[in-house]
Amino acid sequence: MSAIVEKVLAGDIRTVARLISDIDDNMPEVRQTLKELYPHTGRAYIIGITGAPGVGKSTLVDQMLSHLRKQEKTVGIIAVDPTSPFSGGAILGDRIRMQRHSNDEGVFIRSFATRGHFGGLTRSTRSAIDVMDAMGKDYIIVETVGVGQDEVEIVKSAHTTVITVMPGMGDDIQALKAGILEVGDIFVINKSDREGVDKTFNDLRLMLELSQKRYVQGAWKPPVLKSEAIIDKGVAELLEEIENHGRYLMESDGGMHLRRRKDRAREELAEMVKSRLIQEVFGSLTESGEFEKAVESIVEGKTDPYTATDDLVLPKLDLLA
Repeated sequence: MSAIVEKVLAGDIRTVARLISDIDDNMPEVRQTLKELYPHTGRAYIIGITGAPGVGKSTLVDQMLSHLRKQEKTVGIIAVDPTSPFSGGAILGDRIRMQRHSNDEGVFIRSFATRGHFGGLTRSTRSAIDVMDAMGKDYIIVETVGVGQDEVEIVKSAHTTVITVMPGMGDDIQALKAGILEVGDIFVINKSDREGVDKTFNDLRLMLELSQKRYVQGAWKPPVLKSEAIIDKGVAELLEEIENHGRYLMESDGGMHLRRRKDRAREELAEMVKSRLIQEVFGSLTESGEFEKAVESIVEGKTDPYTATDDLVLPKLDLLA
């Protein structure tokens, strides 16, 4: 076991921070460390928090963190923020909003920039979850950049996915397409002191009931909660429902880990294989100069991008066959 792995397992914050930075920078040497850490994962409970920008996700996470620390639970926070077009870093930096927890040794907070990656998560997020899991965190809360019709990757990594909305967003429930309704385990209407909260609540309950008709009997029925995170209202009820969902997963077919780990392992492996193939093949093309030659040929009108793609990729696939 390497010294880095030993320090991560011992909960050394500086080592974990450096390792996660190396993961985000795609440093090749971290692969071996992640291989050694993986057998020590699978103990943390992972909560995904997603929703449109401005609904108060970060405030909700901050209050959840306070409640969990009062219960003497250790918590890791991963906040995925939009990317700065200038520095490439995270624009919002949720660590700023959670300053009151910055000196708490039982809390580890890390922000990631999306860097153009769609789906609400980054390629580094899953590895960072594993590192925080291995360091011994009881809960890991992942707050995604926002939610769109296809930004539902968090469900592949989380045990419980919380969809956050707020009243007064116009056609807010229509924005929750069928895919979002199906991945949410708990729905929270934050900023519930605003006008229109009852309409939002009733519309959301109706849409969930309609979608529930497709589910088998005994399946989890997503509850709809109201909260005002800024004054810590409804947060305790949210954590109670998260516990209820965790118990449901444990009691359902095979238990939480067996039920979710197979799906998660399949998704993780698929993403890693695709990422490795892109890294190896594209790296080879750029190092050899073939890619730039193809660019010049397209610019000069000697070929089209479709033919150029075939000419670049197909010979590599032949080598793999």
